[in-house]
Amino acid sequence: MDFGVTSLDGLPLPPRVTICEVGPRDGLQNESTVLPVEVKAEFVERLVDAGHTVVETTSFVHPRWVPQLADAENLLRALTPVPGVRYPVLVPNPRGLDRALDLGVQDVAVFGSVTETFARRNLNRTVDQSLKMFAPVVARAREAGLRVRGYLSMCFGDPWEGEVSPRQVLDAATRMMALGCTELSLGDTIGVATPGRVIAVLDALIASGIGVDSIAVHFHDTYGQALANALTALRRGVTTFDASAGGLGGCPYAGSATGNLATEDLLWQLHGLGIDTGIDLQKMVDTSTWLAKELGRPSPSRTVTALAG
Repeated sequence: MDFGVTSLDGLPLPPRVTICEVGPRDGLQNESTVLPVEVKAEFVERLVDAGHTVVETTSFVHPRWVPQLADAENLLRALTPVPGVRYPVLVPNPRGLDRALDLGVQDVAVFGSVTETFARRNLNRTVDQSLKMFAPVVARAREAGLRVRGYLSMCFGDPWEGEVSPRQVLDAATRMMALGCTELSLGDTIGVATPGRVIAVLDALIASGIGVDSIAVHFHDTYGQALANALTALRRGVTTFDASAGGLGGCPYAGSATGNLATEDLLWQLHGLGIDTGIDLQKMVDTSTWLAKELGRPSPSRTVTALAG
């Protein structure tokens, strides 16, 4: 049941949001089980059948670093793109972009960091060096007519550096968008954000001139705050939310991080507010139940557990 809520405490709610489904990439890359390409292809197809229009499909990171996604080319060749559906892939460098362009990819993403320690541990570069590496990648992608998402990790806290200030996020976000990114995803990589921190960061970015329509949020549920944070972002006008089927994924470079916000849990909240997503919740529950069997472990999503029967 939905109640057609149009505002909360006087703040308007958007009638529709887009969920960027990150399970096939951000979710599976952090699973110990390496699934066959046929299973991954079926996973993507099930997500599209459920109504997703943005499915982050894979990554062109070197297989040595992410062996779970070593079959990226084979997966993309196994898929039959559905009109109106976007299948973004993560590209870390010019070589990754070359591979994406060779396969006709239309959406790519680069992955940066707000904090220096995480940048060095994840990218083996400083924040400045990583942005310089991204610059030609983004420029070439935009020249080729591709959409480019810029991920920023550690936007709310870092396991080595502690709490991250909104000013620090704003600096990295401004520089990332200046490269030519068409969308910016703010990552709560270790799940320490709270609604107050979300408000502070979003207000800083919006006040600086970064349009809320170009901002996405990416929450983890380490402290059980992901849904509260999503609702807070929604009330601030954000309409793009990253989520992972069944709550798959964590962060291989941040040991304390638990899974991503589960798509099904987010859908339960959004549909309860009368907000349209275009996604069939029961089909998502069925998909995550099926995938949990393939992975050999139960889904951590509470909504999947409640509705799986």
